Amino acid sequence: MTVDWSTFWKSVAEATGDTLVMVIVTLIFSAVLGLIIGLLLFITRQDGLYENRVIHILLNLIINIIRPIPFIIFLVAISPVTRFVIGTTIGTWAAVFPMTLVAACAVARVVENNLVSIDPGMIEAAKAIGASPLQIIYGVLIREALGPLILGLTFISVALIDFSAMAGTVGGGGLGNLAMTYGYQRFNTSVMIVTIIILIVLVQLAQYAGNYLSRKFLRR
Repeated sequence: MTVDWSTFWKSVAEATGDTLVMVIVTLIFSAVLGLIIGLLLFITRQDGLYENRVIHILLNLIINIIRPIPFIIFLVAISPVTRFVIGTTIGTWAAVFPMTLVAACAVARVVENNLVSIDPGMIEAAKAIGASPLQIIYGVLIREALGPLILGLTFISVALIDFSAMAGTVGGGGLGNLAMTYGYQRFNTSVMIVTIIILIVLVQLAQYAGNYLSRKFLRR
């Protein structure tokens, strides 16, 4: 099958835009949700600021259930929940929901792991000068978590481009859907090659932007 590229570029541009929307929106939601979950994991652990064994175990259990599942399987398995929340299982926003859940779990682990590595003396010093638990969370924990979080988000943003392509194979839209519909099912090698090149460029741009932001932030 041949493609009239003079008109088909519009479809490529729309698919690229859908992929960017999926990745950027998911990154924002998952960063906020993951930061909250990561903080909760840290402060509810044993000897934490708000030690709560039930919440800590429950959050750990949810993350440990979601993270090992391959994304393409999770995407299909959670489709009833996606339909309930979003109203459909097809399209860009239907892909954002499962991508956010998976990415938030990864972000939460990044945040928790980095908070665990904080020198306990910093927290004790904050307590010694009379800081409340909330002041310690905002003034010490979140401040210490943001730098490593940017580094983690760089890695996760690259993974999200991969997730968006997988979502496209089951009706999620974007470049993955374009590659499957025109490149694979219609045996059009040129469409597949163009799609792959755009995905590679997006990954390189995400990596460069992440490295740049992390260097800027960590030098403060």
